[in-house]
Amino acid sequence: MKPAPFAYAAPRSLDEALALLAEHGDEAQIIAGGQSLVPMLALRMATPGILVDINRIAGLPGLLEDDAALTVGPCVRHAELLRHAGRHRHWSLIAAAVREVAHPGIRNRGTLCGSIALADPAAEAPAYALALDAEIVLSSLSGERRVPARKFFRGVYETARAPDEMITAVTFPRPAPGWRFGFQEIARRHGDYAIAGLCAGLRLEAGRITEVELVYFGIADRPMRAPQAERSLLGEPNADAVKEAAAAAGAELEVEGTGESSAALKRQLMRVLTERVLTKLIVGAPGQ
Repeated sequence: MKPAPFAYAAPRSLDEALALLAEHGDEAQIIAGGQSLVPMLALRMATPGILVDINRIAGLPGLLEDDAALTVGPCVRHAELLRHAGRHRHWSLIAAAVREVAHPGIRNRGTLCGSIALADPAAEAPAYALALDAEIVLSSLSGERRVPARKFFRGVYETARAPDEMITAVTFPRPAPGWRFGFQEIARRHGDYAIAGLCAGLRLEAGRITEVELVYFGIADRPMRAPQAERSLLGEPNADAVKEAAAAAGAELEVEGTGESSAALKRQLMRVLTERVLTKLIVGAPGQ
């Protein structure tokens, strides 16, 4: 199939790009890597009136880390992010998740901000953004606003971004000392979207778990935290708490089946993932 006809613009400045978004509204679609958008155009799942190519814009944020946060700009490719995260232990969750994003060719071209903007519920980026309490920076001609990841994702391909806004950065606060992270997903083939996946984080202080983040993806219309399961893990790390958390997560969240994967299957995979990831995380913890 061929895409429906569309106009094309390659602005040279951020203001020019934002003016195009303001002028065309819902008819405008930003393209940076295009690894999801181009197939959607070919299938006519997306039929924009104009594509706004941001790759030629000078001065956009790149990849920058300081003592407080990691900032990822709109044209930073998954592969570049993986190279950076893989060198720093405190970004181990990002590194583990990005390694599962499709295949090298797609990681070399696709962008984090593009994946966040698309908000596919089975994608890795929205899940680890939520797990790491990221902020999404949105820019328009009216100015800039920051939306926490927990408020950004609203449904399948639905976010808090307005039609005249562009994601100009995603910022990840540096995890405090004591955090350890785990990631795993289950897919039919490596590189496929996940049937179910888990981003997990535990903070250990004086041999006790004091904070927990459990974010499941691929199970509903957006990545979901499991507060009841998180609370069940607080205290001394032990196998019984892991089993309790695995049971709680499957029970407390609304799980949506698909034509190929039933809700019952996804709940079972959630329990399996929870036990696998948490068991690995608490091995070697004080008292174990």
